[in-house]
This record gives sequence, structure tokens and C-alpha cells, in this order.
Amino acid sequence: MAPSAVSFQSLEPLDVESEQARTAPLPLDADGLAHGVLSGNKLTYYVKKNRRPSQRAALALVVNIGSVVEEENERGCAHICEHLAFNATKNYSNHDIVKFLETIGAPFGACQNAYTSADETVFELFIPIDKPGLLSKALSVLAEFSVEIRISEADLAKERGVVLEEWRQHRDATGRMQEAYWALLTKGSRYAERLPIGTEHIIKSVPAAVLQAFYRRWYRPEHMAVVAVGDFEDVQGVVQLIEEHFGEKAAFPPPPGQSHPSIPKFGFTPHSELRVSTFADSESTSSAVLVSCKLPEQRIDTVAQYQAFLAHEMAHMAINQRLFKISRQNTPPFYSCESGGQTIARTIESVTISASCQEGGTLPALRAMLTELARIRVHGFSAREVAVVRRLYLADMERAYIERDQALSDGLRAEYVQHYLTGEPVPGIVYEARLAKTLLPLITAEDMQAVAHAYRTHNSCVIKTVEHRARTSEAAVRAVVAEVEAAEEGGAIGPWDDGDRPESLVSVPPTPGSVTSRREYPKLGGTELTLSNGMRVFLKKTDLRDDQVLIGGFAYGGLSEIPPKDYHSVSMAATIAGELGVYGVKPVALMELLAGVRAEVGQSVSAYQRGVAGEASPADLEAALQLVYQLFVTAPRPTHPDELDTVMRMTREAVKAQLRDPFTAFSNKVRALNYGDSYFFRPMTDADIDAVDPVKACLAYTAAFQDPASFTFVLVGTLDEEAALPLVLQYLGGIPEPSPPPPRFERDTLTQLPFNFPEGVIREEVPQVMTAAQSTCQITFPVVLDGAAVSHEVHWTMFAAMLLEQAIMRVLRFKHGQIYTVSVSPYLGGSRPSRSGGLRGDLAVSFSCDPDAAWTLVDLALAEVARLQEEGPSADDCATLLELEKRAHELSLQENASHRDFVLRAYQTRFYTGDLDAAHETTEAIRAEVLAAVSPGTLLAALRRVLPFPASTQYTAVVLMPRPPFWRRLLSPSAPEGRHPALAGLPPLTPSPPPLRGPAPLGLPGAPTAGPGSPVLDWRLARNLK
Repeated sequence: MAPSAVSFQSLEPLDVESEQARTAPLPLDADGLAHGVLSGNKLTYYVKKNRRPSQRAALALVVNIGSVVEEENERGCAHICEHLAFNATKNYSNHDIVKFLETIGAPFGACQNAYTSADETVFELFIPIDKPGLLSKALSVLAEFSVEIRISEADLAKERGVVLEEWRQHRDATGRMQEAYWALLTKGSRYAERLPIGTEHIIKSVPAAVLQAFYRRWYRPEHMAVVAVGDFEDVQGVVQLIEEHFGEKAAFPPPPGQSHPSIPKFGFTPHSELRVSTFADSESTSSAVLVSCKLPEQRIDTVAQYQAFLAHEMAHMAINQRLFKISRQNTPPFYSCESGGQTIARTIESVTISASCQEGGTLPALRAMLTELARIRVHGFSAREVAVVRRLYLADMERAYIERDQALSDGLRAEYVQHYLTGEPVPGIVYEARLAKTLLPLITAEDMQAVAHAYRTHNSCVIKTVEHRARTSEAAVRAVVAEVEAAEEGGAIGPWDDGDRPESLVSVPPTPGSVTSRREYPKLGGTELTLSNGMRVFLKKTDLRDDQVLIGGFAYGGLSEIPPKDYHSVSMAATIAGELGVYGVKPVALMELLAGVRAEVGQSVSAYQRGVAGEASPADLEAALQLVYQLFVTAPRPTHPDELDTVMRMTREAVKAQLRDPFTAFSNKVRALNYGDSYFFRPMTDADIDAVDPVKACLAYTAAFQDPASFTFVLVGTLDEEAALPLVLQYLGGIPEPSPPPPRFERDTLTQLPFNFPEGVIREEVPQVMTAAQSTCQITFPVVLDGAAVSHEVHWTMFAAMLLEQAIMRVLRFKHGQIYTVSVSPYLGGSRPSRSGGLRGDLAVSFSCDPDAAWTLVDLALAEVARLQEEGPSADDCATLLELEKRAHELSLQENASHRDFVLRAYQTRFYTGDLDAAHETTEAIRAEVLAAVSPGTLLAALRRVLPFPASTQYTAVVLMPRPPFWRRLLSPSAPEGRHPALAGLPPLTPSPPPLRGPAPLGLPGAPTAGPGSPVLDWRLARNLK
């Protein structure tokens, strides 16, 4: 029997017993792969046939050169070269590459991007290939990147501001913490002084000649690979295209009297002394502890090395299970904690454990982390822990094997990129599944224990604490380390207590319900069932994924029905109930019950709806439906006074922490202006937390998920109705009807949220003391959609947002080179979902920039909106928008999530009156009508209808502006107002902003996070996206 026809359970084990088998190199999966080296210039290529997504290709040009090879006067040059590639090449100029790719449906950022790390530079394209010539043209673009990037003083002048803004974005508290930790980890190595983003001085002043020399020295075909993974008809035909476009590309000749340099390899010097840093940043929004022990590169070339890798992965999983259990104690030493392996650089890896903790709690958190690692070194893992993580790993591997024919092309592209750069094996999922099934039973608790030994503080170890003000000293950290080491050596650390766990999710199976009505919907391709408890269930079978069933459920009635005085209690209901357990068991017990089970369910309460969302393997659909059942029959309540102390303390600290975050102050001001200081959008304060009633929150939560008759559920995916129906009847149909029945909400009578967009024009600054000067700008316009064609107008609003985003990006980034990116996003979620009446919301334009240029850029953006409202878009603009929308829609049709959402939207559309097919056909017809009508004239009319016309008559513009500390303002003379030098030639478009209307409100909910949301160091610091 062919391997593709064999079930995961029936896979034959591999021979791993002999020394020859264990030391033999892992194979490179050759199925559908063409891999080789061009004979002339030695460029490497990988071409892989892969059918998902259909009619798409994921391409990459991989350059085995990063920032670590830069000289001191070149710091940042690798990254700048990457940026310049999209600006101009031999045959493209003025960002024509970006424009071309967008015209074929590949949007800038999502489908055309690049990154520079310390060790490599990678250019990535994701393109449609259903038309002749598209693949060839895209490969020709990558070929120009290889040796034909244009680097002139004029090109560089246009891109400096963009790179500077990207550099500036790393200047927040998170960026400063990560940069300091990077320096601590890589101290003594070349990597310490070669962050890819470079230095401000070099970005501002490096001449084009230096960049040209760097590019000519290092961008050579023998240092490159082309990766192409996609829905190709002919793999060899793609190889021929690569030969055609890249075969004649030759390396630049070296300077006279010199030879081409080889790629240097920089390692690190191991150190036995512990390195400690106590980092304090006034804008930090959380306290954290990080412990990293560095290791040389850990290769996985053989079966033996793969077994060691599995043992390490299982160990981290088991450690994290313990840490989660500790974090759920009544008075935990940390709020969250995680262990894992990290790749720091090409030659440096680490084991890293990191925790977020309460303010002033870094030393107790560190003590608990080190103690747990010591406990594992002394006592190891229990047989139960090993069994649990083995089930987890096998479940992940089984899903990957079952869906091996549905692997996404961009994921496979990433594997071949790493194969070229590091030799990381790509043996194919069939081989890897057999290998994992063979090796996992052989891995012992002792094998896993090796990770805990890697965490020794004499093993090139660094410890860093992060606080918003210095409370911890290096001496105190070292004292905790010595204390734990003494306890370990003295035998004072006892074994781990596994605790008890329930045997099953549902102790007493519910009595199954029955089907009271059934209706087929051929257009949507599914069946609607009405169950005896009143719940509606829609079942739709697809063949898009072999191991996925998606679950979606909704009921009308949400937070808008809550009296304002109870709003904060109820808004915290999900957090409070989640701490107590919403599926009949505590979160810790649930974690173990679901080990190895591919099922998850979540729930939400929004302004106007209650929702349930889940995902499961068909084999574990019963577990997912059990979770839904438990959600409806569980009534969480606090059982002792201090049970919620931790979650309330976390909330209170988060509220206080946001007061230190300049970006939260900015976000709060925007919401206060745009929504009239409505209680629903107002940030939470200390007083609000004091008023939270946990019992009231739990009662509200129970009421939200209690009545099955108010809910509609949709199941989409690999469904066998014969097998699924009994489960649906037992766990959904078996949900009891509450007595007395709770209030049921109708969509047309829901309570409208109170909010009003201000009249006229409001321009305000939010002055904030900052460690590093940054500005964020948001321009917001009201959107009011009325009349019989509201559903049409929603589509026109989306097209208007797409048009404005592209146009403003062209002006602010591609023309003036002053921003990194811009977002234009509509919000229409504030209006109740009635079948009649209009919609109210807003459309926001947001970007970050140099503070000195902020108001000028705001005015340039406003001027572009005004221009489009007067002149309208071009025919080319319209064609690009239509192509982008079409391509995005094509991709969405290949995902179960879209088909689930089609059904949910059919239920929720204002056209639904009982016939789902009719509602769906109407919504699709409206979409088609709008697409067919898009033209310069109709889009011009839409811009005038959707936005105020002229837009300059009603909007808010808010700018976050750095303000020096009070003592510095006293000592510094007043600086005359000046315009940003890069924009000095532009005439002023509007007067200076008026004085502030009032202080910005302070608080938490809904604010974008600017601090370290997770304590784990984000290594993307070393991978700067274009």
C-alpha cells in the first residue's frame, strides 16, 4: 500500500536501532521537488509542486548575508539594501515593482515583503499564477533583486525616512528592553553590535557609494537560492524559468587587487560566570524575568540528533505544563511563565525561560522558576507528565500527517529557505511522522531531564529583570540564585506533586435531544436542523481540510443590554469565569483532560452578540461538543474569598501600567473624542475595578450561555453526518432548557450603544513624556450609511478604505519617504444589527512618524483625501482594487473559516427571513453588483457619500507628541517652530493645531499594547520586515 493511503495509526516504524541507521543523514523529501545548482553562477534553486492554495506560488530569493558582515561604517546597510530593492532596479523605478505586483493581486506587505536578520536577507512574493506570464514576471523581479538593485543618492534620499521610521518604532519600551537583552546575550560576539536595523547615524548619513560597495561585495549568486513552491503544472518548466531569469546574472567583480570575500562565521565565547542585568524603563507596562542559557548551534542532521530534539521539545512542553499549574495557584509567584528553545543567531541557540509577574515580584518569580528547574534536575519528570506530553506531540504530528496534502505553500517555502541557510532537514511529513512515531516511545524521563541541566547558571547564562522602576539589584538576583543552588545541593527541594485530575469532561452523559425539523440548503451546501431544545444547527461538509471541523455559534443580546452601572462587572465576566472554570473543571484540570485531544472551544460576549467558536479534528468532535455542552450547563461561582485575588490584582496592575504607556493615553484620547466619552469605549479605572462584583459577573456569564433556543450553531469541515448527528443530538440537543426561560433578544429591539461623533473639525495633540521621541497620528472621519442600499454601501466603504490606504501610502511613503506604513480601517460595529435602519461608524487613517513631521503629514493625508473626493481614482487604481479584492476572495474560498462565515452571515444579514439560500444569494448578488459597478466615477461618488463631503469639514485628528520632562523644559530655551527638513519645500496646508481640549483619559480596555505583552523575548528584533 502506498504511504499516502496509510492511516497515521498504521504507519510502519523505521529502523532506528543500528548505529548506521542512527547516524545516517536525514533524507531530503524528493517528492515533487526539483533541487539543484545552476551550472554557471552557482545559484541554488528549490522548486516544489504543492496544490494549496490553488493557483498560487510562494517565491523567495534567499541571500545568505545579513547585518553581521557589515563593517562599522556600514551598520544597517544590509537592511537598507533590502528596502531599496522595492524602490528601484535596472528595469523598474519609483516603486514600479510594488505597483506591478499589486495589479496582479499581490498587496504590498502581505504578499510582497522581505526581512533582514543578522545572518540573512530574504525577499518573499506570494502571487497568483493562473494567467500566462505571471510567474515569469515575478521571477524576473527577484532576479533583478539579485544583482541589479539601483542604489543612487536620489534613491537613498527617498528611503532614509522610511528606514528611520522603522528604526524609531523600535524605540518604545519593548524595543529598548529587547535591544538591551540582545546586547547582554551576545556580549563579546560580533552579533552584539550588528542589529539589522542599524544605527540612527548611519541611516541618516551613509552615502550611496558605501551601500553600493556593500551590495557589490556580498550580493553574489553563489550566496543565493531561489525557492518556488506552488500549484505548478510542470516543475521542470519552473526550473527553466529560473535558469532563464537568473542564469546570466553574474557576481560583481571585486575591486582591483582584491578577491571576493568568503562568508565569515561568528560564534560566541562560552562563559561560566553568570551575567545579570536589572533593566528599568519608566514606560514598561509589565514586570518580567528572563533566564537564558546559550548553546552552540544544535544541528538536526541524523536520527540520533532528531531524537535529542524530540526529547528537548517534550521537556519544554512538560515544564510549561508545570509552570501553568503554578500560575493558577491562589497566590502564584508569576502570572505566566514559559520555557522554550530559541535561535538567537546562526551559531547561537539558547534555552530560555521567561515570566511576567506582579509589580515588585521579580525576585519571587525568579526563585520559583529556578526552583522548578532544580526540582526537575533532582527528581525528574513523572511518568504521568511524560505520557501527557507524548500524547500532545503525537496529536500535533497526526494532524500534520493527515493534512499532508493540504500544507500551505508559504510554510513549505520557509522550510526550504532554512534548508538552504542552515541545512535544517526537510524529510517530508510522511517520513517525519514515521520517525516521530518510532522515537517518541523510546524517549525517557531521563532524556527529557537534559533540558533542566542545560539551564545551569554556569552554562553561559544570563538573567534579566524588567521593571518600570528599579526595585531589584544585581546583588539581590545573585542572592536568589545562590539560595536556590544551596537548596538543590542540600536536598531541600522536594518532588513535584502531580495532583488529582477528573477522569472525563462529562461525568453523566446528557440525554440526547431529537430533530424537530430539517431543511436542505443546496446553494450553501448544507443542512439546517432544529433540535428539540430549540437550538438551530447547520451542518456543511467540505473537502478543504482533511482534519478540521470548525464550530461557530451566536445569539443576539450582548453588553449593550447591561445597565451602565453594571457594565464593568459584566465586561470582566469572561475573565472571572475563565479563572473559575467555564467547562465544569478548573483550567489546570482541563489542560490535562485535553492533552492529545485536537479540540478547542472559546466564547465571547460583544456589544450585541454572544458567540462560541471552536475547532476540532473529526476524530475529536465529541470532545469539542462536550466542551460546548459544559459551557451551557456550568455555573461558575467563587467558592472562597481569595480565589479571585490574582486575576483582580492582574487587572488592577494592568490598569496602572497603562498609565505609564504614552500610546494608551493617545488611544484613550482618540476614543474619547470619536465616541463622545461613551461608557462602552471608556477605559477602566481603579474605581471601576473597585466596583466589580464577581458574583454579579458570574451570574451574567451563566445567563449569557444558558438558553440553547437562543443560539444558532454552524459546523463546517470534514463532517460525516452519520457519525456527527448522534454527537450533535447528545451534546447540543442534550443541553437542558432553563426554567424559567431567560429573556430572549430580538435583533431589531436591541439596545443601541450610546456614541456620537463630534461635529466640525477637532485637531488635538496628546503630549506625553517619552524616553524616546515618537509620534502616532490618527485621522478619523464619521461614516453614516442610510437608505435602502445600506448593504451596498458597506461594500463601497470597504473599497473607499482600500483606495485611501493605497493612495496615502503612495504619498507619505513612496513620494515623501516619511512613514513605514499606513492603515485605513472602517469600523461599523457600533450600530445594532437590525434589519432596517442605517449604520454609523467611522473610518480611521493611522500612521507613525517623526514628531517634527507629524502635522505636516496629517495635512498631506487630508489633502490626498480631498484630491480623491474632487478628482476620483484613475482607471488603473480601480483595476488594481478589483484585482486585489478578487484574489483575496479566491483565497478565502479555500478555507473552511470562510464557508463557516458565509453561513453565519446568511443568518445575520438583514435579508434573512427564514430562507438561508435566499439570504446568501442576495448578499452575494449585492457584492457582485458593487464589483461590476466599480469605476472612477462610481468610486468618486462613493467617497463623497461614505465620508463627509468635503472631508475637511468634519474629522478628528489626534497626534501623540513627545514632551520633555518638566525639569528639562525649565532648563531648555524655547526652540523656534520649524518644519521637518524633508518637507520644508511644501507649503503649509492648515494652521497649527488648536490648544488641547482637556487632559487625555487614562485606563485600559481596548487600548493597543505598547509594552511587552509576553515576557518572552521577541527575536524579530533581529528580523526587520520591509
